[in-house]
Amino acid sequence: MFNKTKSPAPQPRADTGSAIPPLPDLPSPAGATPAPAAAGRGTPSPVSQRGLSTLSADLQFDGNVSGGGDLQIDGAIKGDVRVGRLIVGETGAVEGNVSADYVEVRGRIVGAVSGKQVKLIATAYVDGDITAEQLSIDIGAYFQGRVLQGRREAPPVNAPKPSAAAASATPPHGDDRPQIIDMKAGA
Repeated sequence: MFNKTKSPAPQPRADTGSAIPPLPDLPSPAGATPAPAAAGRGTPSPVSQRGLSTLSADLQFDGNVSGGGDLQIDGAIKGDVRVGRLIVGETGAVEGNVSADYVEVRGRIVGAVSGKQVKLIATAYVDGDITAEQLSIDIGAYFQGRVLQGRREAPPVNAPKPSAAAASATPPHGDDRPQIIDMKAGA
């Protein structure tokens, strides 16, 4: 009943000097080469390859690592790691506390893990507490420690403060305390 004509896909401009990579969920335009996905790993992680720093498998680092960028650890770090996004590869090991917005663990972490989104892949080994807003644990991953699920809520803007008598008489609408779950998981 209805017919829709397909419009031709936009062609990359030749005057830009470098090709812009397509978004991961959209098909690549004709003539563009897709970014290589991790072989055999299913969906690609949200860490961009452009700003990814890597500690290769044959390197060992003693000391703390911090920064706002993306880091993949395939070697070993003895110290705390605080970055924007972190991937601990299958050969990677961290002995210390880890903090990042996004943490994907395929290797070994001995220490506390903190992040907005934490994923333990089937090959992961984590011995320490995890504090996360979102936590995913694949079957086969080893985890020993406590899980603290914290929700970061924005403070109200210009909200009137209740009087001390009213605050003590009525309980708050929600429980802002983190949930604590003790668990042992492993294969």
